[in-house]
Amino acid sequence: MTDDNQAPDQSAEHRPTSDDPPSPTQPGEEQRRGGAAESQLPGPVRVSSPSGVLAVVPHLLGFHPSRSLVVLGVTGPADRVAMVFRYDLPDPPDAELAADIATHATEVLSRQEVPAAIVVGYGPAELVTPVVDQVAGSLLHAGLAIREALRAEGGRFWSALCPDPACCPPEGVSYDPCSHPASAVLNDAGLDAYPDRAALARTLEPPPGTARAIRQATTRALRRIDKLLAQAEQDGLRPASALGDAGCAAVRQAIGRYRTGREITDRGRLAFLAVCLADLRVRDDAWARMEPEHRRRHLRLWTDVVTAAAPEFVPAPASLLAFTAWQCGEGALANVAIERALGADPRYSMAQLLARAVQSGLPPSSARLPMTPEEVASSYEQGGGQGSADRPPAAGTDRPEEGQVA
Repeated sequence: MTDDNQAPDQSAEHRPTSDDPPSPTQPGEEQRRGGAAESQLPGPVRVSSPSGVLAVVPHLLGFHPSRSLVVLGVTGPADRVAMVFRYDLPDPPDAELAADIATHATEVLSRQEVPAAIVVGYGPAELVTPVVDQVAGSLLHAGLAIREALRAEGGRFWSALCPDPACCPPEGVSYDPCSHPASAVLNDAGLDAYPDRAALARTLEPPPGTARAIRQATTRALRRIDKLLAQAEQDGLRPASALGDAGCAAVRQAIGRYRTGREITDRGRLAFLAVCLADLRVRDDAWARMEPEHRRRHLRLWTDVVTAAAPEFVPAPASLLAFTAWQCGEGALANVAIERALGADPRYSMAQLLARAVQSGLPPSSARLPMTPEEVASSYEQGGGQGSADRPPAAGTDRPEEGQVA
């Protein structure tokens, strides 16, 4: 298949999509990348060749995939990209896992009524071919069309649908995703691609050499909360309510600050927010304020809090980041944030809830707010503060039970 005229015309519209489940046994998440970058695209980004498709895939995912199966769901007369999702290839090959991938991909495309797909496998033939064969067979059996099936490795690609050795030689066709014009357009629009998934994950890690400063800032935040609780007892107030009120006020102020384009650079303030969010009332109040129209600003806020949080205070802001990334259509980022939350606390139910939603292929439109802030406040008042800890958990303490929203 030549680069010029034999491939179908593929259009990556203003709102391309992105998915990235962490393992082949977990379903992919159907997501859209875009958000603020959408308005910077002058129009649809059109590619008309396999090399063009391979050039846009990293920008749709947010990183350059390797040893992966990527499925692009396409629709309409121009084969507009409607969704993208990725799976780790089973290594070594595993027929059962390949069948699971095929079943999930077919279910996601069918549920979203996407009629056709492009399938791309990244890696050696012994890993790619068994999965591509399973996926292709499942899609065709379900009545979906396959526009193209590619394997890419080492800067070369092969088409499973082109029998002509003149345009698809046995040694493959050379391509460079970074030099393709479509890649430049997407980069300029802010849809850049990290070198790999690990590089994306590192964006949520604390900057190197800051562990001691983060711990010191966290200690100061905990002392501040101890003083707040002691003052509440002196004033005859309920400590949990006082903590919740102070935490909600601090988080609301931070949300307002970021919505106006300002940021928080003081590590102490970010640490205090992370500690306050361990109180479930504070976290749930913040969750209820994640209006989609401000999602890009919220994404910046929660990223800043996560990277400034001590490990035991990561789950809440990381879960809020995952929810906001899901709203933004940043599927890979949502999964990375979920992994950060569950890495700190495997039982954290908000992260578990979001993992099920994102990995089941639910679109960003499903990322609805669980309650209004008023409903959150009422639920905690009616419960007498049950579900909220009297103080956030410090390192080594038991995690409080999950609150009423999650």
